[in-house]
Amino acid sequence: MNYLAFIIVISLFVLWNLELIATLLNLKVFPSTPPPELGGLMEQENLDKARAYLSVNSRFDILRASVSLAILLAFWWLGGFPFLDRLTRSLSEHIIVIGLIFLGTLFLAQNLISLPFEWYETFVIEEKFGFNKSTPATFAADRVKGLALAALLGLPLAAGILWIFQEVPNAWLWAWAFVTAFQLILTYLAPSLILPLFNKFTPMRDGELKDGIHALGVKCGFPLEGVYEIDGSKRSTKANAYFTGFGKHKKIALYDTLTEKSTKPELLAIIAHEIGHFRLGHIRQRLAVGILQMALIFFLIGLATNPEGAFARLLHEAFFVREISPHAGLVFFILLLEPVSKALSILANAWSRKHEFEADAYAARSTGTPEALASALRKLSSDHLSHPAPHKLRVILDHSHPPLVQRLRALQQVR
Repeated sequence: MNYLAFIIVISLFVLWNLELIATLLNLKVFPSTPPPELGGLMEQENLDKARAYLSVNSRFDILRASVSLAILLAFWWLGGFPFLDRLTRSLSEHIIVIGLIFLGTLFLAQNLISLPFEWYETFVIEEKFGFNKSTPATFAADRVKGLALAALLGLPLAAGILWIFQEVPNAWLWAWAFVTAFQLILTYLAPSLILPLFNKFTPMRDGELKDGIHALGVKCGFPLEGVYEIDGSKRSTKANAYFTGFGKHKKIALYDTLTEKSTKPELLAIIAHEIGHFRLGHIRQRLAVGILQMALIFFLIGLATNPEGAFARLLHEAFFVREISPHAGLVFFILLLEPVSKALSILANAWSRKHEFEADAYAARSTGTPEALASALRKLSSDHLSHPAPHKLRVILDHSHPPLVQRLRALQQVR
């Protein structure tokens, strides 16, 4: 093992320990009594249930992370990567086919390892706390559909990337352009072709709520092409809402669990919050930054897959693979990038939390009722058994949304 291998191993252990510390601190600061900001909505019994839910999930997350790290290190140190590389090369002489088999095998293995954890999380933890509504048949169908989509979309994408890095000069630039175009097309097509495979979208029936949503869209300069309800209740009792579409073709999808539990003012406040992200330019900003970040990643991938480069040689040797290739370089670079990705995600989450405060303020001003959004946030937090005031380290590492207590305090300052 060369020094790059030691850097990767140490980084993986540092990340694991950082997650463990954040998890333990987050459990420690869970309040013993409901915070005053919850306004009596969360009773002591529900708070105790939320603490138990957090405790169970925390232990489960630690176990899952530990098993994943142990399997990765065992596969690595026992020579799994060179074995798989030799095996795939024995099955074909075409470098693109070799690469697809190599990547596909690792993808399927990862899915098989995660499957029992997903099953336990759904049918034991979520079931125990009253969230799960999914049946084994629905669970299995979702995974089969996911694998089919991965094959239908992922194989052509992977083949294109491998071919570019194998055959095209300045490969990183063309690969970046190819993936960016692919993502934009997929984002445009997903609402009509992909999302309906997993959920049923029903146009909201005419009535006071639908009229209020359209009126809010017009008031905010955000006309909606359609308003839909999603049958989220067939999988979970948890509620959600989101926007889809580009340009003038914007649609809003509300989970049936959300419409059942929320009042009209609360629903309008949630929608105004989402509109705020668009009107304040958050979506465009995130898209632009994501595209630029992707350019940097592909530039570095180019270094990791260059057969004449010292960095690529060092990286492949760290995983005991002798022959430099685009498919192996991609995998090894992802493992090397993990600590860098975590650092970037910390910055991205801080930026996202700032956007959430801004969207909350926009919703409060556009509806004229900050208390409606505050009430909706309290309900969502209580219904989801969320930590009302998570530890600062946990927030820094993972939270794209501010803690509930901070959001409620900020809403009180909106004028």
